[in-house]
Amino acid sequence: MSAGARGADGRSPDRDGNMSMTGPVVGVLLAGGLARRMGGGDKSLLDLGGGSILERVIGRARPQVDTLVLNANGDPERFAPFGLPVVADVIEGFAGPLAGVLTGMTWAAETNPDAEWVASFATDAPFLPEDLVARLAGAIAADDAEMACAMSAGRTHPVFALWPVRLKDELRRAMEEEEMRKIDRWTARYGIVHVDFTADDVDPFFNVNRPENLEEARRLLDRLGPPARGVA
Repeated sequence: MSAGARGADGRSPDRDGNMSMTGPVVGVLLAGGLARRMGGGDKSLLDLGGGSILERVIGRARPQVDTLVLNANGDPERFAPFGLPVVADVIEGFAGPLAGVLTGMTWAAETNPDAEWVASFATDAPFLPEDLVARLAGAIAADDAEMACAMSAGRTHPVFALWPVRLKDELRRAMEEEEMRKIDRWTARYGIVHVDFTADDVDPFFNVNRPENLEEARRLLDRLGPPARGVA
C-alpha cells in the first residue's frame, strides 16, 4: 500500500478523490483465550487435516497483511515452530479478545511506526476468507468509516476486524478505567461498517469452540481440500 498525501486517519485520496487505505497493515492472531469449552489448552494447535488449525489460519492470514504477530499468553516457546513473534496481553487477567486487539495495536505502534491499521484474526477459524482484509479496507474507504468488522449469516464476528492504530490509547483507557471487555460495546462509540461474507457452502467464520466443532471442521475439510500451510 503506497503512501501519499494522507489524513490523520491513515487514508489518502485516489485519482477520483475517493479515500483508500495507506501504509502497512499488521495482522494479529488472537490466541490468548483459555479455551474452556475445549477443556483448556491451545485449541489452535489441534490437528486438522494433518496440520494444526493455526497452520491453516496463518496460511490464509499471512498473504493479507505486511506483518503477522501472534497474541498468546503463557510460554511462547510452544509456538516457536511457526516462526512468528509472540506477544502476551498488555492487559492482565485474560481480559478477552479486546485485550488481544489492544496488544496488536500496541505492538504495531512500537515495532512499525508506519503501520496505521491492525487486522485481527481468531485462531480457531480454519476457513477464514482469503480476501478478508481487502474487503474490510474497501468498506472503510467506501463508507468513510473508522473501522470495519466481518459478518455472515446475519451474525457479526467482531474478532475479525480492521482497526486504526491511532485509537490504541482510547482503547487502553476504556479497558483500564471502565473495565471495557466487550468488543461490540467499545466499537459502538465509533463509525464502524459491517461487511457481509457469504456462507452458502461453508461459513468462513466457522470456529472450533467444542470437540464436536473439530469433528465438523474435519468433515468440511475433507470436502474442501487440504489445509493451507502456515509454518515459516
